[in-house]
Amino acid sequence: MTELGRRIGEDGLSAADPFSAAGLGYRALRQGDPTGAYNLAMSSFNRRNLRGYRHWLRLAANAGDEDARQQLRRFETRLPHGAARDIRRGRPRRLSD
Repeated sequence: MTELGRRIGEDGLSAADPFSAAGLGYRALRQGDPTGAYNLAMSSFNRRNLRGYRHWLRLAANAGDEDARQQLRRFETRLPHGAARDIRRGRPRRLSD
């Protein structure tokens, strides 16, 4: 489901439609795959929705995603990937990345 959600692309973050990217990510999370919530967190971040970013990051961390747990502990509002630079929230890479 997470792979299919990535292929669908950005279509909003309404998990109400079960066949949208957000809906597929949410269903994957409900079935125990934290990748779905992590993808929704990154989509929220790229849309400058830091509240949604933190919400989905917390759900991914609770589902067992170690990267999400570390990001939630730091709660980074700047990330090293290219999409973050596009929205002016980029930072240089660190040794811990």
